[in-house]
Amino acid sequence: MATDTLKSRPGASGGLRRLLLDNGALTALVVLVIAMSALSGDFLTADNLLNVGVQAAVTAILAFGVTFVIVSAGIDLSVGSVAALSATVLAWSATEAGVPVALAVVLAVVTGVVCGLVNGFLVSYGKLPPFIATLAMLSVGRGLSLVISQGSPIAFPDSVSHLGDTLGGWLPVPVLVMVVMGLITALVLGRTYIGRSMYAIGGNEEAARLSGLRVKRQKLAIYALSGLFAAAAGIVLAARLSSAQPQAAQGYELDAIAAVVIGGASLAGGTGKASGTLIGALILAVLRNGLNLLSVSAFWQQVVIGVVIALAVLLDTVRRKAGATPVAAGTAPGGKGRQAATYVLAAVVAVAVVGATSLLHGGNSTGKERKVGLSLSTLNNPFFVQIRAGAEQEAEKRGVDLTVTDAQNDASQQANQLQNFTSEGLGAIVVNPVDSDAAGPAVRSANKADIPVIAVDRGVGKADTAALVASDNVEGGRLGARALAEKLGGKGTIVILQGQAGTSASRERGAGFAEGLRAYPGIEVVAKQPADFDRTKGLDVMTNLLQAHPDIDGVFAENDEMALGAIKALGTKAGRSVQVVGFDGTPDGLKAVEAGTLYASVAQVPKELGRIAVDNALRAADGKRVEELVKVPVKVVTKENVAGFGG
Repeated sequence: MATDTLKSRPGASGGLRRLLLDNGALTALVVLVIAMSALSGDFLTADNLLNVGVQAAVTAILAFGVTFVIVSAGIDLSVGSVAALSATVLAWSATEAGVPVALAVVLAVVTGVVCGLVNGFLVSYGKLPPFIATLAMLSVGRGLSLVISQGSPIAFPDSVSHLGDTLGGWLPVPVLVMVVMGLITALVLGRTYIGRSMYAIGGNEEAARLSGLRVKRQKLAIYALSGLFAAAAGIVLAARLSSAQPQAAQGYELDAIAAVVIGGASLAGGTGKASGTLIGALILAVLRNGLNLLSVSAFWQQVVIGVVIALAVLLDTVRRKAGATPVAAGTAPGGKGRQAATYVLAAVVAVAVVGATSLLHGGNSTGKERKVGLSLSTLNNPFFVQIRAGAEQEAEKRGVDLTVTDAQNDASQQANQLQNFTSEGLGAIVVNPVDSDAAGPAVRSANKADIPVIAVDRGVGKADTAALVASDNVEGGRLGARALAEKLGGKGTIVILQGQAGTSASRERGAGFAEGLRAYPGIEVVAKQPADFDRTKGLDVMTNLLQAHPDIDGVFAENDEMALGAIKALGTKAGRSVQVVGFDGTPDGLKAVEAGTLYASVAQVPKELGRIAVDNALRAADGKRVEELVKVPVKVVTKENVAGFGG
């Protein structure tokens, strides 16, 4: 693959075929850049290319740390959780604990290193497989992050938030951090004793031990380095979002591993380089950025990225069968000069072809004022699917090109999508924030580009929005409390199924319910547990709670999906001895209300939210006046009035 230095065995074919095989990831990156430039006139702009760099930064920094582990034939699944934990420690220390910011940064870095040392100890001295040891740390790190933050984002110190800014108004600091960490990785791998030890351990651990290497101590250092890089990535990510998110970087460990593998490292150990890891991270960033610009469905994007990872490994297999033998970094004669020449040649080819294809897009920006971007927090929930449906209906009616993206409840991914919308120069942007504060920096970029932004369902913090189209979640919580309490006659025991920790919807609905319940002192809340707005988790959590509280009288779930899971767990009790109240008024929820298993749902009108949001976006794009707050009323729907509810 791209960045291994290779020796060709006798009989191996040469020329262009050899060049392409020996530099597969670099070839793939060049082809991707050329293809995206040809397909989208918005890709090859200075702002968008900088966006690609910013979007690759966190993954690349994590992947640099993972490179050390994979080169030594290990694996680290905990880097995403360690990143979130380190950022949370920094934010909590500097704000809640009043620790000086410099010391808080040190504490964050130490947190990452300690997590890495624990991983290394479990692998080296505890004899646990790396997969199991780091999987355990993944869970521990995420849990500690939630415990420290109490499930809510913590504002990041301003002095550290500058890491998410730009130098000179154009050069992103995350890109500079990525480059610095990449150079450190290259130095460690190619110029230090521990770097040579990594290759030796990955090539043959027993031989390395017999040759005098202290393998156990080396592994401690290797995993500590991975934790250090994870801490750096967490700080950069939180600085970019202006807040430490307890649920940040979920799944990033898989992206980091993918970047390392795409870049030419073998999971069997013994090969891998910093430059290859960087190329792998850039490939993932270019793919996501380009597919956003081309309005490819978020679901298909996951498919495409999975196919790319599979093809990368397949190309590595083809290369080896074709006669290339990977050699550890720095051991091939003339390897550095040949690699530098390869990179220069790739750059020249890319610039020449991209320059030619860019001519195809001259004057291609006409009509962009009739294009609107919609970034939803998730499409894995019927409520937000209905918002999309309402938005698409309004867009089709008005003859508007609507691009919909799915942030998958990842504030960082949503920031990337909003930046892509801004680079594309859309007429307006509609955003349903994963987290209100975390969406602020990206929305401020749209403000600078004079692109009106409409917030839907949740507001945006520390940024200007032309309008907020929303239901009142707090009022909905109050109405849910009143409906459940009155159904129970003002007394009884209940449990609460909470939404995803850190989301504004969960906080607001929970706060409204608690406020409404104060009027009914005879109602006792015996348990609260998060089920992440998910039906399956609602079923599991409710099943567990029933073991401890079999005689409860009621359940309040912060959305209908969890309520439907609770109904499944309750079985015949639902709607009879146990009353369940949900939230959202989704089609499945309303069917359950009609059937009598769900007593009530605090119904929003999500399709109307989507329709009104697009209407306001177009009005703002045309320079017309829009209301700053557009409230769509909520309503308690029970069996008595469900037939007349228009949804």
